[in-house]
Amino acid sequence: MLAALSLSLTDCSRKSPKMLYGSNCGICHHSGDGMPGSVPPLVGRIDKIASTPAGKQYLANVLMNGVSGPITANGQPYNAEMPPFRYLKDDEVAQILSWLSVRGTTQPAPEFSAQDIAAARANRISSGRVATERETLNKTTPLP
Repeated sequence: MLAALSLSLTDCSRKSPKMLYGSNCGICHHSGDGMPGSVPPLVGRIDKIASTPAGKQYLANVLMNGVSGPITANGQPYNAEMPPFRYLKDDEVAQILSWLSVRGTTQPAPEFSAQDIAAARANRISSGRVATERETLNKTTPLP
């Protein structure tokens, strides 16, 4: 009986990707649609960006190192600073990014692993360097 109770409590303490997103990313990005002029949308963009290895690396770097400076997303300008989310576990970040990717239109949706995030965590770079990485990536693979 105690083992069954312990197992059910363990399951309750696990957070779903949607819950992880809501309590960490949703504060600014809301349901994934962002805020025009302030915070870029994520839904319909993460899957497209993650469709290349360089895009996946960039997204992992954004979550681990933050990003600052002006960007264009879906043709709209944004100039904000996103903080790093290093306090989240690698598998939690992978779950969030994979959940956002599945909400897009790319089939099959790109998935992230804890190893993808661990590699970005091990390579600490400045948020400005992440912005430069975005500019370089955008030249070879235009970003939505």
